[in-house]
Amino acid sequence: MRAKMTLKKRNINPEDDLGFGPQPVLKNQPLMNKDGSPNVRRIGLPFFNTANNYHTLITMSWAKFWALVLSCYLVVNIIFACIYMSFGANSLDGTSGNSQFAHFMDALFFSAQTISTVGYGHISPRGMGTNSVAALESMLGLLAFALATGLLYGRFSRPSAQILYSKNILVAPYLEKGRGVMFRLANLRRNMLIDLEIEIIFSYNETTADGKTIRRFYPLEVERRKVSVLTLNWTIVHPLDENSPLIDMSKEDMIKSEAGFAILLRAFDDTFSQTVHSRTQYQAHEIIWGAKFKPVFDRDDSGRIVLDLSKISDHTPFDLEKVGVD
Repeated sequence: MRAKMTLKKRNINPEDDLGFGPQPVLKNQPLMNKDGSPNVRRIGLPFFNTANNYHTLITMSWAKFWALVLSCYLVVNIIFACIYMSFGANSLDGTSGNSQFAHFMDALFFSAQTISTVGYGHISPRGMGTNSVAALESMLGLLAFALATGLLYGRFSRPSAQILYSKNILVAPYLEKGRGVMFRLANLRRNMLIDLEIEIIFSYNETTADGKTIRRFYPLEVERRKVSVLTLNWTIVHPLDENSPLIDMSKEDMIKSEAGFAILLRAFDDTFSQTVHSRTQYQAHEIIWGAKFKPVFDRDDSGRIVLDLSKISDHTPFDLEKVGVD
């Protein structure tokens, strides 16, 4: 393979820099994470910054969301149980505990009943102080559960794309005597995605004449930029022909320049009737030179097509010299 990097120069459109400008990539840090979020650490915000609370609660994983909800529920009940205990062991009627721990557990379960406005009637508050705290807790419980309900609705109703991308990007045979840079994707959900459009932004570090390292961005032409409906999988191919800026780049060139491929996908979700987006990133070390994808679908005994999403990344080695590679 060619050892010298001779990237074809193209006119650079500032709109293709993904908002990063000429900032170079250092220490193999990708511009975007695999989930499509920018790989940028933000500092300088106030300690009690509430600007992103709603966004964080809507976009965090379900495991973190439920862990946060259950933790808050438990902590709040413990706090109110301690407040009830501070009024004395006789502040709650109907308790049957004989020890300090048993009284605390009675207060804890009374708090859980009060905050959820269940109120089984077995335990009731006594005195102005305890009744006032119970009234305050029931009001806070109504507000908290209304907020949790809104967050749950927001999480379920937020349109998003769940796209499965192949683990690697391949330099594979293309057509009869050509090569191409290609990867695969498929829809993880059962909904219909229509009017899909893909964009690939190739970027690499370049050292200018004055010794400064900057980042260059080039949009890559693909074999097929749009599809009407994503029914099976979609293999996106950038042909390595005379029009490709990558035609003379080798694997060593890409690794040395910390090259990367930013993938931007836009589609229309037929379920939500809204446009959804998906993004991901491939780094130079994730490129496999000399391989081709294995089939990802087959047919069952009745002739029906079976799509096996577990095979989306499956590939087999291929000798690129068979298609005229140096």
